[in-house]
Amino acid sequence: MIVITLTKVPASLRGVLTKWYQEVQTGVYVGNVSAKVRDLVWKRICRDIGQGQATMVYNAKNEFGYQFRTTRNDYQVIDFDGVPLMKHLKQAPTARKRGFSDAAKRRMAQKMSKKVNKAVNATEVVELVAVDVETTGLDVTKDAIISIGAVKMGKTGKFEDFDVLVKTKLDVPEAITELTGISNHDLDSQGISLTSALEQLKQFVGDLPICGYNLRFDDEFLTTGFEKNAITELTNRRIDLLPVVKKTNQFLDNYRLMTTLSNYSIENPSPHHALSDARATLKLATKLIENGNLQI
Repeated sequence: MIVITLTKVPASLRGVLTKWYQEVQTGVYVGNVSAKVRDLVWKRICRDIGQGQATMVYNAKNEFGYQFRTTRNDYQVIDFDGVPLMKHLKQAPTARKRGFSDAAKRRMAQKMSKKVNKAVNATEVVELVAVDVETTGLDVTKDAIISIGAVKMGKTGKFEDFDVLVKTKLDVPEAITELTGISNHDLDSQGISLTSALEQLKQFVGDLPICGYNLRFDDEFLTTGFEKNAITELTNRRIDLLPVVKKTNQFLDNYRLMTTLSNYSIENPSPHHALSDARATLKLATKLIENGNLQI
């Protein structure tokens, strides 16, 4: 069993803990998770604790059967012949001021240089295209593309849109119509052939990198379309944002696009609409680049 106590911490951190622990009293959380999750949660606490304090007690193989950690600076966890003890400090230790030696000064200068370079790079406009497709279903061997949306950000920083409906001999299932808002009538009256749609997409994308969220799904349908219509496939660099988000945010409830966008405070007014999803995906890519989690 694991017990965590929190005082004066941000409300967001309390909300995070309720994913793994039960709050039995204000600021007191009890749970039973693996050592890996326990350590990851503790790292998250230390990172987001702000001006608050936290103490954790958990099972351990020692004489007492437990161990503890704390962020309090007026106590120190010590090991006395295998027995964990909390030592009360009369005076909290102060951080040693760095920069006395020439070596320390050089290290500080290097860190500052990296920060400046990162800030400069963050302001650079990255040329990128986000692509999204809507289909009649999930099976690439049986289903067909009914819509392609793409958004391009060029050197000027301005956005350009690409949005087409694609005709198909297949009937659009009612569930897909409810999800996307695309009906058979829409495709018949406004749709263009897949051949024309793919050729226009190639021209729109050019040689820019292509990003998407769970891009493998979209890429499979596009690749199949190129092959069936005897069109040269796209050779652009592909960037799937899903694994980047999974690596960066290990504590999301799930990794559906809507959940991820909400975590990054990105609005998507028309989910499951190819162009709207592409716009939101490009904004997500921009956020990841600004945060230093994605390099193009």
